[in-house]
Amino acid sequence: MKQIQNYIGGELRSPESGHSLGNIDPATGETYSLVPDSDERDVDKAVTAATDAFSCWSTTPVDTRSQILHKIADAIDANVDRLAHAECVDSGKPLSLARSLEIPRAASNFRFFASAIVQSKSESHATDNVAINYTLRKPRGVAGLISPWNLPLYLFTWKVAPAIAFGNTAVAKPSEITPMTAYLFSQLCIEAGLPPGVLNVVHGTGAKAGAAIVSHPETTTISFTGGTVTGREIARVAAPMFKKIALELGGKNPNIIFADADLDEAIAGSLRSSFANQGQVCLCGSRIFVEQPVYDEFLTRFVEATKRLKVGDPLDEDTNQGALVSHIQRDKVLSYIDLAQEEGGTICCGGELPEYLPVRCRKGFFVSPTVITGLSVDARVNQEEIFGPVVTVTPFDSEKQVIDYANGVEYGLSASVWTKDVGRAHRVADRIEVGTVWINCWLVRDLRVPFGGMKQSGVGREGGEEAMRFFTEPKNVCIKIPYK
Repeated sequence: MKQIQNYIGGELRSPESGHSLGNIDPATGETYSLVPDSDERDVDKAVTAATDAFSCWSTTPVDTRSQILHKIADAIDANVDRLAHAECVDSGKPLSLARSLEIPRAASNFRFFASAIVQSKSESHATDNVAINYTLRKPRGVAGLISPWNLPLYLFTWKVAPAIAFGNTAVAKPSEITPMTAYLFSQLCIEAGLPPGVLNVVHGTGAKAGAAIVSHPETTTISFTGGTVTGREIARVAAPMFKKIALELGGKNPNIIFADADLDEAIAGSLRSSFANQGQVCLCGSRIFVEQPVYDEFLTRFVEATKRLKVGDPLDEDTNQGALVSHIQRDKVLSYIDLAQEEGGTICCGGELPEYLPVRCRKGFFVSPTVITGLSVDARVNQEEIFGPVVTVTPFDSEKQVIDYANGVEYGLSASVWTKDVGRAHRVADRIEVGTVWINCWLVRDLRVPFGGMKQSGVGREGGEEAMRFFTEPKNVCIKIPYK
């Protein structure tokens, strides 16, 4: 059985404890590899390696850092099929999705920041013919990076690329549920010539390895993507230590369809935003609100389209819906479907385990895509993050009403709005309390724009110049001008 290893000081190493965790293929329910059960000893070695590498890496010429990041991107591109297969087996997502979206976006993360650092600028200010003030941006030191299981390599590289691009070194922990692509990525970093200690990857649980990264006195910056409960604990530990933190947490995102929308586009976009990666995307639009005049037509066509999605072996090219990441996640999703019926909801389709699965997937963690109607906006199923292939569809009567519906949750990550009325699009986008609003689209990403959430969807922003601000510290230099 394949043994995953930590990546510390430029070398692949076994955990200090000698213990491992089973890594399960969600499509089959079987253990197929072993993951290091790392603890504070491994984290301490990783932080030491990162600290030792910092002085050299932080002063490495920008062009050199950029070239190394481009080499890493090239290595990802050259191994798309290998990485996509690993991601599929690790997470249960369709192979076609991993190959076409997630792995290419991981390479794009490195290319973007490799280019961004050679185009960065500084500010200067003339002060009353007395002095010139200019601002330097200095890397902060050792960054602690903790990424989630739903988009393993994409979100892992989303943190790693800017951290090391701007001259920091890093200790990163991928999810112990989906560790394989980060392990393969470690090998690619060695092949690409990344200097030892610049990036260190420690595998293990959040309670051991993750907590040790957050609490270590030498990690100056913490970037975390995951659940709100864990984010709250990270803030509790990191804030008194004056660490800089960015928390990208949960979402319960509204997807709003006005009567004047192009229904063909709205249905296709809503289908994707509802069920991409089995709904295990923090940006999924799990609350669909449809204006009354088109509610019946939208619901009928949307349910029909949902029923046509193929649930099956993630390795099959024509599979639309793979397995949920674990039996725990599957059972959680099923419990919310039961709760929806207790709350008075109607299951329009899905809501059960798929009837037809290939033999090798009979013990996998599958749930059919589910559409629910008849729930109040205050129902728990409409308030709590499910993180699975479950959406609710609710009618609305007015612009004001749907804005109230959209804002009536504790989360504020993203929203989609479908309308041909440009004025309405701008008004609604301005009034919805979220970090990102897509108009007539979903998940169109530009790495130059800030990304993050409001309310319990997190604090801080990453992406583009926001990443530069997060991973660097401004230093003002004032030089007096000897005017006569």
